[in-house]
Order: sequence, then structure tokens, then C-alpha cells
Amino acid sequence: MSRAILSGNEAIARGAFEAGVRAAVAYPGTPSTEILENTSQYPSINSSWAPNEKVALEVGIGSCFGGARSLVTMKHVGLNVAADPLFTLSYTGVRGGLVLAVADDPEMHSSQNEQDSRHFARAAKVPMFEPADSQEALTFTRLAFEASEQFDTPILLRTTTRIAHSKSIVELGEPVTDLPAPSLQKNPPKFVMLPGNARKRHVFVEQRLRDMAEWAASQPFNRIEDRSADVGVITSGVAYQYAREVLPEASVLKLGLVYPLPVSLVQEFAARFKTLYVIEELEPFIEDQVKALGFDVIGKQKLSLCGELTPGRLRQGLLDESTAPAFSPDADLPNRPPNMCPGCPHRGVFYALNRLKAFVTGDIGCYTLGFMPPLSAMDSCVCMGASVGNAAGLNKVLGEDEKQKVVGVIGDSTFLHTGINGLMDMVYNGSTATLVILDNRITAMTGRQENPASGFTLAGIESPVVNLEQLCRSVGVEHVRTVDPWDLETTRQVIAEEMERPAPSVVIARGPCVLIKRDVGQRKPALVIDPNKCTGCKACLKIGCPAIEWQPDAGERGQALVNPLLCVGCGICDQLCKFDAFSSCAAGEGK
Repeated sequence: MSRAILSGNEAIARGAFEAGVRAAVAYPGTPSTEILENTSQYPSINSSWAPNEKVALEVGIGSCFGGARSLVTMKHVGLNVAADPLFTLSYTGVRGGLVLAVADDPEMHSSQNEQDSRHFARAAKVPMFEPADSQEALTFTRLAFEASEQFDTPILLRTTTRIAHSKSIVELGEPVTDLPAPSLQKNPPKFVMLPGNARKRHVFVEQRLRDMAEWAASQPFNRIEDRSADVGVITSGVAYQYAREVLPEASVLKLGLVYPLPVSLVQEFAARFKTLYVIEELEPFIEDQVKALGFDVIGKQKLSLCGELTPGRLRQGLLDESTAPAFSPDADLPNRPPNMCPGCPHRGVFYALNRLKAFVTGDIGCYTLGFMPPLSAMDSCVCMGASVGNAAGLNKVLGEDEKQKVVGVIGDSTFLHTGINGLMDMVYNGSTATLVILDNRITAMTGRQENPASGFTLAGIESPVVNLEQLCRSVGVEHVRTVDPWDLETTRQVIAEEMERPAPSVVIARGPCVLIKRDVGQRKPALVIDPNKCTGCKACLKIGCPAIEWQPDAGERGQALVNPLLCVGCGICDQLCKFDAFSSCAAGEGK
């Protein structure tokens, strides 16, 4: 056996390969994205991006019904989208093993909420494994496929940001070779969930959970580590690592299967200790179940329900000790808030919306940064696709003057994810709202993954491109216009005209993401500023481009300076300058 240093996401992909997975499907979302990007490196796995998480799971279900082991991955909010098929898949069970890897995001590093996916396991009655490092991420992935087939159930594999992205040493194994070939086998009583069939399957599901809880009590992934006879800790996942660091002498019950809880093992362990801690991030999921068994535990009364645990937070919460101060550099460094990239095609759209004083219902993507000053042009952001429905809802209740101010903004990938149905609703119910689709030809926020509008698959194979104009017209939108978002005045004028229109309308702002490698030719020579023409009016700073730096001590009022290492020559700043201070530098000048 060889060894490698892998992240949790890389280890899950490796585990899927070793388990003999035939199909892997996902919609990208941090912190889960890299799982599919890594399964695509294994030729034996057919890896693909789906338009959304519900479709991803349904594709995985189809391949598992064909007898193939299938992996589906998503982040925690994606599990909300996939919940509909998941809850019924729990009843049908599987044919080939099916594992759904879901990555939670405590502390909300890149998410709009901080939900705990363990509740989905209980609600859907689906078993859930939770690895504590990369080795377990690989091992548990293989084990999950075996358990899926053994107990005729889908399996949830939960990670968190720290496990997904941290790296550790893993032992690599060989892929299984004795799996049956996929084939068609009819079994309507099992797979057709009409009420008569579903009632029988529900009885099976309840018995399955009891069987798995009994089985899990004797499995090595749930283990007791004996140390102190006075202090015990029940924990799982990354919290296990923190517990070992902060309470090194405590005895530990480390749970690898967090649902169903191995009740007999928990009872055996908990009864031995006078002081018993339950250490877990986010919700008191394990704690509540242990308390229901009649044990007094110390948990969330000492630890926060919000955010990540860290050794420092754990030490302060449980031991009431002061912690070392957070690292603070000697230099007084400026804040570095997130920002759109230099040359981003979205910047001009939000500048126009700000000038038009629009009420912008936003969506999930890197364009959510339109909320940040100085653009300051986003007024709501709820979930994928909500911008369209939010705009339609405001349109229903506002007066004529105010409803014209409402503009929905959504990215191309998000529009295909869950925006199309909202647009159909706008047309069907007579909304007069305006929707701007920011078509940058990629799923940019999660790392520039392909989507049905980009023209390429995950494997880099060219595929048909969704025609957004025709798609919008096909659901009944009569007024569809396309603009170049780097043309500020035309973009502003078109959006203003559509805001005034007493009918549903769509403006497609089409400009590829400046970071797409195949479109690198769109970059132009960097701009330079003539210091003799710059008056320090700061008009160019209103777009918030990180390539424009301010020199407060230059000139009478200060002057702007273009960083040639960042500028891509998009020309938006030049359109704002009334003094003709910008010009294009010769290739390589200033570099």
C-alpha cells in the first residue's frame, strides 16, 4: 500500500475510486466542489456537473437503480434542494450503493446559513457517517458503499470545511474488482413509490435503522479510547481532534456513525463517568440524544451553537481558562474585504443599478459582492434562484411607482439551477418585474466550473450551449435584450428602459469571466493614468476596481494610479473619467 497527503475532498474521491464507483454527479458548492473535480481524474468514474443538486441526486439514483455504485456530492444548502428525492430514496433503498457526500460550512466561510445536515439524516431516516480526518474520509467512503448495499439504504457522508480542505496522510488501497456489471432489473414494488408500496417500505426503513444501530455498536468506526476514569467525552468529526488536544487525558467515545446512534455503546460508555462532555459543532444533535437516554452531560450550555469550534474556544468554554490572544501583526494593515476581480463583467451592471436607484433582489454567486461598497447595489439575497421569485413577490404588492424600481439579478449558472421556474411564474402570473441575467459563461464563484450555458462538460468536452435568449422567450418573455456589460451607458440605458416597461422583461448582460483560461484573449493591455490630466475627482473609484489605487499625497487632491499587474484593460474606468486621463499602455509597459 502506498501513502499520500490528501485533503478530505481528495480522499473522498479516492475512496469512491477504490469502492468501484461508476458515476459521480454534483452541483459545485464550497466546501464540497473539489470532490467531483478529483473523481474526474479517475477514468473509471463517469463524473459530471448537474444543473442543480436535485438533478444530481436523481441522476445518481438512476445509476444506482442500474446496479452501479454512485456518488453524489453537494454543500449543506444544496441538500435542501435535493431533499425531495432523498426522502423518497430512503424508502426505495438502493440496488448499487449510493453515497451522498454533504459538506457543512460552520462559521459560514462561503455560505448564506450555518445549518447542520445531521438533522437531515434523522428526518429522512438515512444513516450518516462523519470522518474526523482524511484517512477516515477515504475509509468511510468505501465503508459507506458497503453499508449502503448491506442495509439497502442511501448513506450520507458528512464533512465540514475543516475536514474537506485540511490535508493529512492516508493509506491508499486498490479498487474493488468483483462488483457486478450494471444491468436493468425490474422491481416495481421496491422502486415505484405509490402509497401501497411506500407503506410497506416505511416499515422496512424503521427496522433498518434499528438493525444499523445494533450493528454499529460493535464496529471499529465507533470506538472507545480508555484513559481517565473520571472524565468522558462523546464526540465525532473534526470536534474529535479538538477534544483530544484540549482534554488529552479524557476517555473518548469517538462516533464514526452519528446516525443512527449506537445506543448500547453510548449507554455502556456514559454510565462510567461522573463528568461527561458531548463536544460537537453547531446543533446539540448527539447531546440531545444522550440526554434522552437519561444521562447528564455538559455540552451546549458551555459551547456556542454558532460558528466553528477551535481548541481555544473549546478550552475557554469547558475549562473557563483565558486563552492566548489572537495573532495580531505589528503593522496596522488595512482591511481587505472581498471584491470582484479587475475587469469583472458584473461591475458595470451594478454601477448602472446603483445610478438607477433600483431595489435589487440578488442571488447566490460572486456577483453577490454587488452588495459591497462602493457599488452598494444589492438589497436582498436568500438562496439560489430566489432573486426571481423575490422580484415577482415585490411586484405583486407594491404600488405602480415603486414596483418599477425592483430588478432581480441572477447569474447564468444560478438561473439554470433554480431561476427558470421563477421566471415562468413571473410570466404566468402577470408580473412586470425586470430580471437581469449576468451571463459570464461559467460557474465562477465556486472556481469556474462548467455548466449547460458554458459549452463544455466537466471532462472538457464541447457540448451544446443553452441559448438563454431563446429559453427566456420559450417561457413567455417577449422582451429579451442582450447588452455588453463593459459598455456602461448602453447597459444603464437598456436596464432603465426595461424597468419602465409594463411587462415582464429580461436583460442578459453577457461578458465572460476574466479568469476563464480559454477566454484569456479578451484581456487588453493595461491602462495608465496621465498624472497631468488626473484631477483627483475620484470618479474612477466609484466602481471599486482593485486595479485602481489611490495616492492621497499626489497632486493637489490626490491622484489615482493603475496597478498594471492587475489591470486587464476592460475600460470601465476610462468611461467614467471626464478628463481623458486614461490611456492604453503598450504591451509590457510598466511591468
